[in-house]
Amino acid sequence: MARLARTTGLTEIQEEILSTVRQFVDKEIIPHATTLEHEDAYPQDIVDGMKEMGLFGLMIPEEYGGLGESLLTYALVVEEIARGWMSVSGVINTHFIVAYMLRQHGTPAQKDHYLPKMATGETRGSFSMSEPDLGSDVAAIKTKAVETGDDEYTIDGSKMWLTNGGTSNLTAVLVKTDEGAEKPYQNLTTFLVDKPAGYGEVAPGLIVPGKIDKMGYKGVDTTELVFKDYRISGDQILGGERGKGFAHMMDGVEVGRVNVAARACGIAIRAFELGIEYAQQRSTFGKPIAQHQAISFKLAEMATKVEAAHLMMVNAARLKDRGERNDVEAGMAKMIASEYCKEVTEDAFRIHGGYGYSKEYEIERLMREAPFLLIGEGTSEIQKTIISRGLLKDYKLR
Repeated sequence: MARLARTTGLTEIQEEILSTVRQFVDKEIIPHATTLEHEDAYPQDIVDGMKEMGLFGLMIPEEYGGLGESLLTYALVVEEIARGWMSVSGVINTHFIVAYMLRQHGTPAQKDHYLPKMATGETRGSFSMSEPDLGSDVAAIKTKAVETGDDEYTIDGSKMWLTNGGTSNLTAVLVKTDEGAEKPYQNLTTFLVDKPAGYGEVAPGLIVPGKIDKMGYKGVDTTELVFKDYRISGDQILGGERGKGFAHMMDGVEVGRVNVAARACGIAIRAFELGIEYAQQRSTFGKPIAQHQAISFKLAEMATKVEAAHLMMVNAARLKDRGERNDVEAGMAKMIASEYCKEVTEDAFRIHGGYGYSKEYEIERLMREAPFLLIGEGTSEIQKTIISRGLLKDYKLR
């Protein structure tokens, strides 16, 4: 939309990138998204187009062949892509997080090896913290890496909810190692697992079961990852140091929460566009329904929520770009954007009346996509926990 979700203070390069992405979304994603989504088809042509635009290297430094852009640019690109189809933004989300973790915490050798190939999309990243018996309780991870000698490890256990689990060929996996630390989260290590794309036993001791069938978020693959006596070198420990995995992952998750907020903003923008367009086309009692106060007030509320969520997302991204801690702001942005996304999408659905329930209309797809954002990168309840802890620390009685 011309007036909603505009961002001030962007450079000419940022404006050019966003304009290019917006045109790509309007021409190559929106016209095909509903058909691909209903078929649960992987959007290979769209992914190839993103590779050509260099989007897989958006935040990777120029010295490694990337565009060297900021988290803000990344978030605004994700917002545009999610406006077209959230699943496409999911294709690049975990890739961005792994590239960011490598950029921030990888050894020089790891950066030299992975980042140039990640910038071109030749190497595609995914990451895994969750397990079948746990979600946000990361310290309770059971998947374990045991050192077997000669700087080699054996990993056993099961991971869950890997976006791009089948299509990626590099996975950052958080596992338990025995550091003898008093606090559980200090016994966690991130391994960089190279694997072929595909399903089944893709490498000795490494199994990627088939895609998990989901209510929405179609097209992009979501899988488990099972380790059975899987052998890996100590060189594949992110940063080369055991026991730092929790800190590495939490740094990546802060980026991920900004990403989820951006995706929620994108869906909310599209839902508003569809709602206000339909409200001017549909007439009842002799006039367009947009002229009925019940609908016009609803549109006003929807637009206000879109704008508020966008501004909070932009603020969280800019804080991270300045090198400041943004866990509270990222949590706030993720929480409000995902909740508002659900509300705006439902309001657009209501505006469509019975047609909103038809698979022929785009809003039906958005109604199934929006709930995912209430869960991804931590529920609103988890965000409230993070926010309240930060507030109590900042406002502690002296």
